[in-house]
Amino acid sequence: MAVKIPTMSALIVFLALLSLSHSCYGELTPGHYKDTCKDLEKIVFGIVQREFTKNATLAPLLIRLYFHDCFSNGCDASLLLDGPSSERKARPNLSVGGYELIDAVKTELEQKCAGLVSCADIIALVTRDLVFLASGFKAKYEIPMGRFDSFVSLSSTVDLPGPTMSVSQTADMFDKRNLSVDDMVLLLGGHTIGVTHCSFFKDRLYNFQNTNKPDPSMDPKLAQELRGKCPDKSTFDGTVNLDQDFFSSNVVDGSFYRQIQSSRGILQIDQQIATDEKTSEIVRGLAKGNGDEFFVRFGQAMARLGSVRVKDKNNGEIRKSCRSCNTPLMCATS
Repeated sequence: MAVKIPTMSALIVFLALLSLSHSCYGELTPGHYKDTCKDLEKIVFGIVQREFTKNATLAPLLIRLYFHDCFSNGCDASLLLDGPSSERKARPNLSVGGYELIDAVKTELEQKCAGLVSCADIIALVTRDLVFLASGFKAKYEIPMGRFDSFVSLSSTVDLPGPTMSVSQTADMFDKRNLSVDDMVLLLGGHTIGVTHCSFFKDRLYNFQNTNKPDPSMDPKLAQELRGKCPDKSTFDGTVNLDQDFFSSNVVDGSFYRQIQSSRGILQIDQQIATDEKTSEIVRGLAKGNGDEFFVRFGQAMARLGSVRVKDKNNGEIRKSCRSCNTPLMCATS
C-alpha cells in the first residue's frame, strides 16, 4: 500500500535530497541499483513497514546496529558475521538486535536480485526506512549505496564511544572517522528513541565520579524517578527510555535536545553536549527549531555515517548470506 507523505514532509525530503544531489561518498552513489535491481527500495520498504507494524522497537534497534557496524570498522556488515570471536561477541554489541529483519530482507532480495545487493547496503536502507516510519513519515533522506561486505569480523577490533567519555574524547573519535562535531551531536540525537540499561548511568544516580552523590548536572526530580527504576544494590539491570518525554519516547523527533537543555539527559555524554562549549550552541539551535531542521540534518548525518570506511570489490564481497562469507575459509571471525 502506498504511503502518502504530508506536504511539510515533502519539503523536508526535497531539502534533504537537494543537499545530497551533487554529492557522493567515496564510491557510493544515489540510485546505485536503479539498473540492476530497480525494485530494491520498494521491496525493502514493504518488508520493513510490515515488521515495524508488528514491532516498533525495531527502529531504535536498527539505528544502534547501523551505528555500531559503521563506527567500529566501517559500514561493511562485519557486525552481522557469525563466529566464535566475531564483533557480535564484543561486550558493547551483546545487546544489539534486529538481525532477523536484515536476514528477512536479504532472503527476499536474493530471490529477486540474486548476488547484487550487499548486506551493508541493506543495513543502511532498512535503518533509513525505519527512521522514516518512526518519525511519522517526516525524516526521509537519500542514502548513497554501493558498499561491499567485509571478510573480517573480530571482537577485539570493536571501537565505540562510551557513555562516560568527555565531549572532547568523543569528538576525537568522530573526527578519526571524518565525522564532524555537528555529526556527533546529530547522531547522538538518535537517543530520541529507544532504551538504555541502568548500568550505563547508575553512577550518575548514586556515586558520580566517586563523590557518593548524584551527578549535579541531572535534574534532581529525574534522578529521584530513576532511582526508583534502578535501585542501587539491585542485581537486575533494568532499562529506561532515553527520551523521558512520555509522548515522544517512541518517536524520532527533536525533543531530545530540549530535554538535555532541561538537565534531563540520561547518559552522561548526552547531558554534556548541552553544556560543553564545543557543542552547546548546536544543541541550542536544534532545541529551538520546530523539528523540521532536525529531520533534514539528522538524515544528512546518517548518510555521512554510512560513508565511513566502506569496502570495495578489492577488499569486500556481496554476501549471499549476511551471517557468513561466500567462501567460509575467507572469513576471519576468530
